[in-house]
Amino acid sequence: MRFVRYGKAGAEQPGVLDADGRVRDLSGVVTDLAGDVLAQLPVADPESLPLVQGEPRLGPPVAGVGKFIGIGLNYSDHAAEAGMEPPKEPIVFMKATSSISGPYDPVLLPRGSEKSDWEVELGVVIGKPAKYVSNAKALEHVAGYCIVNDVSERAFQIERGGQWTKGKGCDTFGPIGPWLVTPDEVGDPQSLDMALDLNGARAQTGNTASMIFSVAEIISYLSQMMSLQPGDVIATGTPPGVGMGAKPPRYLSEGDVMELTVAGLGHQRQTVGRDI
Repeated sequence: MRFVRYGKAGAEQPGVLDADGRVRDLSGVVTDLAGDVLAQLPVADPESLPLVQGEPRLGPPVAGVGKFIGIGLNYSDHAAEAGMEPPKEPIVFMKATSSISGPYDPVLLPRGSEKSDWEVELGVVIGKPAKYVSNAKALEHVAGYCIVNDVSERAFQIERGGQWTKGKGCDTFGPIGPWLVTPDEVGDPQSLDMALDLNGARAQTGNTASMIFSVAEIISYLSQMMSLQPGDVIATGTPPGVGMGAKPPRYLSEGDVMELTVAGLGHQRQTVGRDI
């Protein structure tokens, strides 16, 4: 199934898409797509649910995110693009939960930003608590998958010392959605085509088959160090084609438009503005 949350920012309601891609209201079944609901997402006939009129805004498809975790340099071809050796263990960083925004909301460059960049990624939403889980059992803890744009301010991230989090957690730098798609519909998470267009021109093309560490390996690895809880979101890395890797580098400017796709997970579109 394809779950959504629709409505004004901060007041979204749970929904599900029907066979025609129309939003059906799920609020009479669950209060929100968060917490324990994610451990057993409702199985409902969308046609039996109220139709949401018009074209409502779609927000992040999961609420109450406790941790927003990123995995760096997780595509072999992206590591080569960056001129870095593939990591021997996953590179882990945190994105602020306050960076989370809807899939069509604007991305706002923070004050002082000169090197903000794009990154299309497969997002994983945890459904059941995971602690010390094996690779073999890891995918049993997944509620569903979504698109994440791991927007990154490279100067903040790399040139100002400390941790990558500085360039990863700016407000609006974590668009998620539009859909939370259940694992049965996604199939093998290691065979998904993904792409990002900038102003109508292809910037990134990849496939999750190029991940250095698979989704299962990432979940298992993280669970050895921290418990993963329902609603935690993991951004699993990006393929080549980021602005930092271009020759010369090319970064985001006001008015730019990013469009992202991951097979079976829908489409994102963000226009770039500037925070004031």
